[in-house]
Amino acid sequence: MTVTKTRSETSRLTALLLVGTMLSGLTAMPAHADDQPAGDQPAGAAQPAPLPPAPTNSAVADTKTITSIVVDGSQRLEADTVLTYTKLRVGGTYTHETLDAALRDLYASELFQKVEIRDNNGALTIVVQENPVINRIVLEGNKRLKDEKIRPEIKMAPRQIYTRSKVRADVARIIELYRRQGRFAAVVDPKLVKLDQNRVDIVYEINEGPKSKVRQINIIGNTVFSDGELRGEMATKQGRWFRFFSSGTSYDPDRMAYDQQKMRQFYLTHGYADFRVVSAVAELTSNKQDFIVTYVIEEGERYHFGDVKVESDLRDLSSEGLTRSLRLHKGDWYNAKDVEDTVEQLNQTAGLFGYAFADVQPDFKRDKDSRTMSITFKIANAPRVYVERIDINGNTLTQDKVVRREFRLQEGDAFNTFQVKRSQDRINSLGFFQEKLEVEQKPGSAEDRVVLETNVEEKSTGELSLSAGFSSLERFILSASVTQRNFRGMGQELRTSIDYSSYSKSIQAGFTEPYFMDRNMALGFDIFRQDMNSFNYYSTDNRNTTYSQVRTGFQLRAGVPITEYLSLGLRYGLTFDNVTLDRYTYYTNKSGSGIPGDSSADTCDPLKGGRYLCDAIGKRVTSTLGYSLVYEAHDNRIRPTRGYSVSLSQDFAGLGGNVSYIRTTLSADKYWPLGKGFIFSVSGQASYIKSFQSGTESSDPVRLVDRFFLGEPQIRGFDIRGVGPRIIRKPYITDANGNITGVSENRDNWSDDALGGRASYLAHMELEIPLGAGARDMGLRPSIFADMGAVWGLRRPTYANGGLIDKIYTTRTCKPLDVTAPDVTTLDQPCPAGTTESGSSKSGFKEFFVGDTPRPRLSVGFGVNWRSPFGPFRIDIAKALLHAPGDDTKLVTFNVGTQF
Repeated sequence: MTVTKTRSETSRLTALLLVGTMLSGLTAMPAHADDQPAGDQPAGAAQPAPLPPAPTNSAVADTKTITSIVVDGSQRLEADTVLTYTKLRVGGTYTHETLDAALRDLYASELFQKVEIRDNNGALTIVVQENPVINRIVLEGNKRLKDEKIRPEIKMAPRQIYTRSKVRADVARIIELYRRQGRFAAVVDPKLVKLDQNRVDIVYEINEGPKSKVRQINIIGNTVFSDGELRGEMATKQGRWFRFFSSGTSYDPDRMAYDQQKMRQFYLTHGYADFRVVSAVAELTSNKQDFIVTYVIEEGERYHFGDVKVESDLRDLSSEGLTRSLRLHKGDWYNAKDVEDTVEQLNQTAGLFGYAFADVQPDFKRDKDSRTMSITFKIANAPRVYVERIDINGNTLTQDKVVRREFRLQEGDAFNTFQVKRSQDRINSLGFFQEKLEVEQKPGSAEDRVVLETNVEEKSTGELSLSAGFSSLERFILSASVTQRNFRGMGQELRTSIDYSSYSKSIQAGFTEPYFMDRNMALGFDIFRQDMNSFNYYSTDNRNTTYSQVRTGFQLRAGVPITEYLSLGLRYGLTFDNVTLDRYTYYTNKSGSGIPGDSSADTCDPLKGGRYLCDAIGKRVTSTLGYSLVYEAHDNRIRPTRGYSVSLSQDFAGLGGNVSYIRTTLSADKYWPLGKGFIFSVSGQASYIKSFQSGTESSDPVRLVDRFFLGEPQIRGFDIRGVGPRIIRKPYITDANGNITGVSENRDNWSDDALGGRASYLAHMELEIPLGAGARDMGLRPSIFADMGAVWGLRRPTYANGGLIDKIYTTRTCKPLDVTAPDVTTLDQPCPAGTTESGSSKSGFKEFFVGDTPRPRLSVGFGVNWRSPFGPFRIDIAKALLHAPGDDTKLVTFNVGTQF
């Protein structure tokens, strides 16, 4: 008699019923998969016929001896390998239970898709159908999450054995990954594609679905604070149309737990020491697109501070002195944040005396009857600590000495928290590593030793860019630059740049060694060539080039620290200037040669160019020696959030060359972090230049190119060079008969020439506004600002008659006596011989000197910095609230460039 045992057997044994139940569970597809993978057969389908009814005699149930074992159907596995997964051996005995156990063992190996054991009176045949081998794994439909994000979650891999349980596990991990991204409607449907040689491709068809938003946040139990106040403390925000940049509107269980902590912190900072969150429930709507979050809270009673004191076991810190220094006072409302700050303050105070691991523990005594919270800050005894060593990890390019020289502590020094914080700020100011780098304090080899460990993550410090863009100042701009701020990993800066626009061209190169010969002294140099065209406006959108300036020169720089915060910078520069005018536009032929542009015959005509412009032309050599005294106490030089700086700079010209002056500039700034990402800053600058050369009665002793100019971008709300002294030429207007009736008040018809000034001041106030994580990732940084400034102090330009130019021209039409000859037109000249005057008209202009006043100009507005895909973009919208006659105002300014 031949007996066949299969996985589908459901006869008399309870063990087989259990196996059948396990198999039916394996037929279920992974979460969100409605179809069976191609090639898999559900349990109970296409199975061999069940065992025949058990015979009534007891011989079948008796123990039998295995006479032979044959393995049939295996392709990759040897027969002996298949047998190693069972306890069946030739010559051994077996029963129905033994065959059931062998069946379970073979399925448990997950190597087989189907197994049968056929019994022919001791001759056993094991028929197997092996699970296929995975050829490849394909992801389809994933757009929000890229393959490189999903594949680490997939544990199956090519050349592994396919099993349903592993597929279900991988699907569950992918779905969990999407849920962490807020996509709870995501569906993953696994499919199998059969190949030859018992191979399969696994295809995960992903329907990502919409991002699940938080539709509503309900708070139950709050009476002191409104729902809006509490929602404002949460990182999770209700989905609204105006929060399209915010990532906080998506549901995140971790963020929800964080919000509970934020609510608790909020209440604790307002004195509600018994506050607790009773429950927090997030309900998914039926369409799986929105969540409704509900918090049930108990506010409790509000507490005051009771007795507050310090008990110190440290010999250098007295309990009475520390108690007097506390900012907490009896009777104030209890504030948990103030308690945390006090613990930090006491730790820092202990650290200043060398106690790196001082243990400060607040001991709370709550009196519910009087609703007071008494606190005793206990400082346990600890040894004074010394720096055992400084470890720097993670720097692959930057040399160790570049980081070590920024430490204000050396190995063997007494520990000091202030010096550790200062070292941390200096390392962050390098700009070579990740933001918010921290110097960690770890126990050393003994209890009086500390190890300062700095784990750095290097970021790119080199920039190679080709860019093109459009500026409201210079129209089209082309630029190429190479900058390496950490050249050779030694902290050196090397830079070169070439810029080209419609009105300026420049090339410059520079190098800075911050620690010359490993000494705390910086050396550097710059060389440059600049071709700049100045211009004036003769209509709203049009302008003339008034003069061209070519500057070629170099500068040598040196810097040495005087104290930790005070430094001295020295510099020497030599510049060759050549200012020229268009001879065809601004020159008049005085020799009568009739050859326009002949330098030997032409002279600059103040009627065309103005006296100030005629005085500026020529070649000059400027030799300057200068210094800067800088006091800087920022937390970060590159992007400060707190701290201040003050600097005084002076440049002396006259050590050789033919230009002599002294230029002085005083500047200062200060930054305050206001909390929650808001940063407020104020800055100011005042400048003055005094010439040691005498000017003429009609011109200022300070050259046009050496004066101060003010406008966009220094003071927003005004056009480029839109503030300060200027000459405005207003054309005369005439009636129908050609008679002058007045000057034009239409600014589009004016000629506007900015002259600059010898004195200027400038002030800024700005508040940087934080946005959500999504907007920060996009590089958006909005701010509101107020700018104020002025430039003045120029000698009033005059013409030959001692005043400004007021010129009226008479244009005559002369008719020749020979009627066949054409009419002749003359400008401010009588009709020539042989003609008679047939008509005339008048024209001309009048000059006005305006803007020379120290009266402040004020503008307010808002702007946005954006690291766009097209390059850095800045737009400002500013309204000039205070301005003087002649100032050029401007509402919107922007600058954008693109890299390619």
